[in-house]
Amino acid sequence: MWFAYCAVFKSAKKQNYLLVTDLTVKKTMPAVLVVHGGAWAIPDDLASASVSGVKAAACEGFSVLKKGGSSLDAVEAAVRSLEDNNVFNAGHGAVLNSEGEVELDASIMDGKTLGSGAVSSVKNIGNPVLLARAVMEKTDHVMLTSRGANLFAESIGMATVCPEELVSEFERKEWEKHKNYVTGVKEDFNAMWAHDTVGAVAVDSAGNVACATSTGGIRNKMVGRVGDSPVIGCGGYADNFSGAVSCTGHGESILKVTLARLIISHMEQGKTVAKASELALKYMGDRVNGAGGAIVVSPSGQWAATFTTERMAWAAVENDTLWYGLNPQEKCQESLT
Repeated sequence: MWFAYCAVFKSAKKQNYLLVTDLTVKKTMPAVLVVHGGAWAIPDDLASASVSGVKAAACEGFSVLKKGGSSLDAVEAAVRSLEDNNVFNAGHGAVLNSEGEVELDASIMDGKTLGSGAVSSVKNIGNPVLLARAVMEKTDHVMLTSRGANLFAESIGMATVCPEELVSEFERKEWEKHKNYVTGVKEDFNAMWAHDTVGAVAVDSAGNVACATSTGGIRNKMVGRVGDSPVIGCGGYADNFSGAVSCTGHGESILKVTLARLIISHMEQGKTVAKASELALKYMGDRVNGAGGAIVVSPSGQWAATFTTERMAWAAVENDTLWYGLNPQEKCQESLT
């Protein structure tokens, strides 16, 4: 963001006035990064690891911003950290579909250009957020799915992994215990049997915002099922004119109300980031009986982490202060200096 100094000089000889407008000074914005590890009924035995994971991811992403990096690079770094942590349902640690297979979705968006990239139903990519960014930067498309996404990954030399490497021992056991989609959906956000999406939003020192979202979906989903995470405007949205959002929760509900864009719409109408999130999540609950959460950041650095599920692991870094929480109304802080 830039502002200009205007100076008026008076000529002693002709008493004329000269307007000078070519002196510009860069105004540095406060950099902020927020991450979430999914909104669901996180069991006590995963609570500590979930909080530690989001704190580490937030610090990883913020370190990019602190070095002068872009918001886009920062959200990618944060989400990669979460995808590499098998506590979370994204990349390593993803849940399994009805056939016992991993199918991963991810998206990323640049608020400066509205550039967007997404992938869905990919099977052997450890960091699908990287592939989503490659779709944005190296193709004319926004989303590639399944075999097409994997063929593209091969064409650009992206590293692949054996799908079994993405499955945690915990997930394999839980899948064996709960081989029922309807039960899985009901328990996803009301009990303790499934993980959920991860995501990050950021604003950098230039005032540019970005978002990234990644997930393994819902346990026991049908083969080929795609949720909200890779759908621009649903699982995430970023626009320098308004802000950035990453959503989490029941994907079908989020899709029906285009949750990310709904939050942005409330912000464009003058609502604070917190109020915009609350209104949109309440609407989703009232209209389609869906639960979830969202992290939001504005171009000016305001941020919020809001959820209607039992718990959501989240963390944020601003001004060398680390904020984090898990339970409703919980907001802890640590100094990073």
